[in-house]
Amino acid sequence: MARSKSILTEARQIERAVTLIQLGARLQVLESETDLSYERLLRLYKEVAGKSPSKGQLPFSTDWFMTWQPNIHASLFLNTHEYLNKVAALDEIDTVIKAYQLYLEQMQSQGLEPLLSVTRAWRLVKFVDNGMLTMTKCRKCGGHFVTHPHEIARHYVCGLCNPPARAGKGKPAVQRSLDNHDAEPAGDLRTGMGLHLCPRGGAFVPAAGGH
Repeated sequence: MARSKSILTEARQIERAVTLIQLGARLQVLESETDLSYERLLRLYKEVAGKSPSKGQLPFSTDWFMTWQPNIHASLFLNTHEYLNKVAALDEIDTVIKAYQLYLEQMQSQGLEPLLSVTRAWRLVKFVDNGMLTMTKCRKCGGHFVTHPHEIARHYVCGLCNPPARAGKGKPAVQRSLDNHDAEPAGDLRTGMGLHLCPRGGAFVPAAGGH
């Protein structure tokens, strides 16, 4: 029985590793989230991706998540992740995978380029778990966005409600989304950069017809 369980566990870990590789995860993520040996992961990576994994350190700074567009993308992912944590009984890494897949679906449906890699998404969850980043409620729209822990909540305004001056020089699709966001009244469903913001709990949720 123990042997059977071990085989099933290994099969699940291989399936999980394959999914992460297909999503573009770095090898270090696979090492952290599975019990498979480095040699097996390396062979698996080459077989699935058709190339050797990228070398170098993982992104370790929280600063990237604070810039305008990355912050909006990261906030969409993290709100989806938090929502799934509440409604689905999944292992932590499987919650990351599912939330990232939903994030990609949102980007594809809006014709926008996903700025958040699965490795950064995984790192973001680690930063939040370690208290290096958190979610703060925007005082204008009520949505929750990724911020530093010391952000003063009562003064915080998100990048959708207060986009930087250079926003008008971005891609047309991004600007149209921002225009849609600004045009809708507070408290209603807001659309910004393809994100559907639900007032219920201030969480981003997939658009109608999503998973």
